[in-house]
Amino acid sequence: MKYITKAIVIICFLSFTAGNAQEIIEDTTKESSLKKKDTVITGNKIKADGVAAVVGDFIILESDLDREIAQLEAQGADLEGITRCQLFGSLLESKLYAHQAIQDSVLINELYIQSLVEQQIDGILAQTNGDMAGLLKFYKKDSEESLREQMYEINKNGYLTQQMRLKVLEKIEVTPEETRQFFNEIIEEERPTFGTELKLAQIVIIPKVTEEAKKAVIDKLNSYKKDVEENGANFTTKALFYSDDGSKQDGGKLPSMNRKQPRMVKEFRDVVFNMQEGEISDPFETDFGFHIVWLEKIRGQEYDVRHILLRPEITQEALKGTEDRLKEVRAKIIDGSVTFAEAAREFSDEKETKYEGGQMMNPVTQDFNFELTKIDTELYSQIQDLKDGEISPVLQDQDRVNSIKFKILTVTDRIDDHKADFSRDYLKIKELALQNKHVDAIAVWQKETIAKTYIKVNGEYKNCDFQNNWLKKQ
Repeated sequence: MKYITKAIVIICFLSFTAGNAQEIIEDTTKESSLKKKDTVITGNKIKADGVAAVVGDFIILESDLDREIAQLEAQGADLEGITRCQLFGSLLESKLYAHQAIQDSVLINELYIQSLVEQQIDGILAQTNGDMAGLLKFYKKDSEESLREQMYEINKNGYLTQQMRLKVLEKIEVTPEETRQFFNEIIEEERPTFGTELKLAQIVIIPKVTEEAKKAVIDKLNSYKKDVEENGANFTTKALFYSDDGSKQDGGKLPSMNRKQPRMVKEFRDVVFNMQEGEISDPFETDFGFHIVWLEKIRGQEYDVRHILLRPEITQEALKGTEDRLKEVRAKIIDGSVTFAEAAREFSDEKETKYEGGQMMNPVTQDFNFELTKIDTELYSQIQDLKDGEISPVLQDQDRVNSIKFKILTVTDRIDDHKADFSRDYLKIKELALQNKHVDAIAVWQKETIAKTYIKVNGEYKNCDFQNNWLKKQ
């Protein structure tokens, strides 16, 4: 729809090879194999390496685009119908964002970038049975150190690109009047159709943990702390073997915590930010379970920590009792003793839905409607056969906080496929209007920034029909 989408984004390159241009690059024109109408990606194209373009302080090598294509194909991306010129244009955009981010002194979170490098290398090695030699060959590197340096640059410039784009868009908002005007400008035949939507409600009951089970994990954590402090045991090893947290694979190591940018829950932050370097905390409780924390190092505002998390064991008696209790609640709803909403307010343990009568909020749209084709796969499997007003059987589930919980679900309303209606679909229309405004803002920013930035496109890419004025022809 021309009023809703003013530009098609082919590929967003957030990772790319970066280098510093030390001098103006002379044009190395060669016989062009790219005409105005470029051919689509075919896969195994090999070229001699050279400078394909310069954008500000960055250069793009011929090999950079081929490497990006190989990585996209390895990730299963569908490149059918996408030309090298289109991909090269996206690569130029990424360089432009990164260059301007440096000019604007955008701060770089070095620890975050280093953690990305580690995750990426570990992930690739896990898929290739630890074949570091193959990884070095793919990146054409002769050592692991040089590979890490290159991947750091790739991720750093991807980070700069992302942050610069966010900076361009951060203050853009859309008013109710702009939303109405946007909607009214769409002719009726071109207004979007929204798929079937459901409103869902649930009642969640979480098995209770006994005081004995809590004491048992506290005693274990105290024993780990004592073994490290008094016997020289290794905290990292204990986390690796005993922690119930996903960070156990990295010896309990968590992303560095920053006083100015807290990411952990309050109880966790309160403990860490009151510790001394090298100290191990006493056991403490959060919604996730019980922890002890080792504060490895303090670097200004950055705190490097490892932790061990233990979740108290839930007895079989507690599990059965919780399931039976929810079955009784379900029976009372079915026989009409209480409504689903009344039962949710009385019995549900989920604070987010309890006081809304169990009504679930869509985390994407921030309203109560779930588009049927976009519902989370697991949730869809639980409600796909429910008729309106029907109550699901008691289901066992889990989340980040609770390893086991029980719930029942119901469909409280159903809206069939329909053409966009301003009143009913206001939030969706507002989001479309905002996206439209983002497209306009990005277009203006790119035009202005390209005009004031040194850009030189070399060789065959000078024959590309770019959407942006990369060739400075105007």
